[in-house]
Amino acid sequence: MSTHQIDADLLERAAAWATQDPDPVTAAALRELCAAAPGDAGAAADLADRFAAFLAFGTAGLRAELGPGPNRMNSMVVRRTAAGIGRFLLDAAAGAYTPLAVIGFDARHNSDVFARESAAVLTAAGIEVQLLPSALPTPVLAYAVRALGAEAGIMVTASHNPPADNGYKVYLGGRAESGWGQGAQIVSPVDARIAARIDNDEPITSIALAEGGWGVLPGAGEPGDIEGRYLQAIAGVVPATDGNGGDAITAARENLRIVLTPMHGVGGHTMAQALGRAGFSRVRLVAEQAAPDPDFPTVAFPNPEEPGALDLALALATDTGADLVIANDPDADRCAAAVKFPDTGWRMLRGDEVGWLLGDRCAATAADTAVLANSIVSSRMLASIAAAHSLAHEYTLTGFKWISRVPDLAFGYEEALGYCVAPSLVRDKDGMSAALMLADYAAELKAAGSSLPEVLDALALAHGLHQTDQLSVRVADLGLLDTMMHSLRSAPPASLGSEAVTGFEDLSLGANLPPTDGLLFATEAGTRVIVRPSGTEPKLKCYLEVIASVASPADLPAARAAGNARLEAIKLELAGLLNP
Repeated sequence: MSTHQIDADLLERAAAWATQDPDPVTAAALRELCAAAPGDAGAAADLADRFAAFLAFGTAGLRAELGPGPNRMNSMVVRRTAAGIGRFLLDAAAGAYTPLAVIGFDARHNSDVFARESAAVLTAAGIEVQLLPSALPTPVLAYAVRALGAEAGIMVTASHNPPADNGYKVYLGGRAESGWGQGAQIVSPVDARIAARIDNDEPITSIALAEGGWGVLPGAGEPGDIEGRYLQAIAGVVPATDGNGGDAITAARENLRIVLTPMHGVGGHTMAQALGRAGFSRVRLVAEQAAPDPDFPTVAFPNPEEPGALDLALALATDTGADLVIANDPDADRCAAAVKFPDTGWRMLRGDEVGWLLGDRCAATAADTAVLANSIVSSRMLASIAAAHSLAHEYTLTGFKWISRVPDLAFGYEEALGYCVAPSLVRDKDGMSAALMLADYAAELKAAGSSLPEVLDALALAHGLHQTDQLSVRVADLGLLDTMMHSLRSAPPASLGSEAVTGFEDLSLGANLPPTDGLLFATEAGTRVIVRPSGTEPKLKCYLEVIASVASPADLPAARAAGNARLEAIKLELAGLLNP
């Protein structure tokens, strides 16, 4: 076996980590990697990457591949992070009260382990802890934070990341956060304050673990069942029925045929109950994807946005003559939908399209002081919808930690399938309450002889035909992202897709929003392009939107074709500009 030079300090640090690691599985894996590294370049590179940095705690909490080392998700990282969160909560309380933390987890590998370890660390630190009774969706945890008045919520999940990943979302509420941010995910500077209290070199043996003492919230069939409380709360996002099947609402819901997939995640049981309680009796679960499975065996990537992810659901919808397909991502905080279009057949709705439908629905019953909001990279149509209803509208930075904090929010969304239709209940995106409202809308429309595609056409006639698309440029070297952004900043294109660029805004300067790394281009024809580095992957993302006025329904097909051509031309030009 050939050998090569390997940093002795790296091997020493890895050996020290393995000695401390309380998880025998990851400790053994690390020792095996250390033994292989001197004779295996791949193992050496893997080891170096695991110890290249400490996994950064930020506004997204933690998220990384499972495995040993400070740059991965494991018990060592989780315990140290929990200890830091505990210190932050106790410092914020300053002895005036005992903080309460609620901890939830999904069905990914080690989620339950990390949740119990977090409970043990926080309990030992003197914090009251309530653990969710089983693997449940993220919106149930977010609801529990507000419903229980908890100072903190921790959700162990990696959402729709690959099977090998896990993560840690953190919410603040109760007496630790006030105002419109109460119950929302953390934002800057709180993330930095928590990170400052995480000691990445803290000996693991110095972090006390309670053997018990934390509570477990009531589960299914028990009085006060937390999932049941959540379901009862979100039932209010749709009109109530008379309870005996004698009214038009009940009849409409019973007549809607729905295909539902939780994408191997934890949302199936909760989402099916939400629909059933509302009177949707013709719901078919995609059997192959109905049970939680951390390996996500039927999809290449457990994200409804990914090509092929909805193939099984669409096949079942075709076979059963369904009216609507609903898909939740694995922790059910996102919602995807597909419907059958008259000319083109089944198609998944874009995130913006669902945002328009739900936004228009919410706006119709919103108070005069209500605000609609969406992320800056999402479509501009919601602003027009708000104006049509004499409501205020706001753009925010990307992420529901910003959207959910908008004062007087009645509805918020982001194009990446995130929707908030009940901010007083869940101050975050919630794929289940959103799906419930969308199903109710589809049922009402079907009963009236209409459909969601017809509403989209009507919105296009009223507000202009808005068409959106994305381009992603993946890179192997993260440093290239800075190079590409610098190139665009220093030499902005004069035109995009033959449309003259008449507006340019460097979003890092924070003129209209808090500073963020992004660039906005506007053309004379009303096209908008936003370019920004991804927050979770090594790629540059471009968000495109074109708008055209349409005089009549007969003009829509030609207008859509022309808009698609504009989008393709701009994508082609951007790809050339950003070729690393």
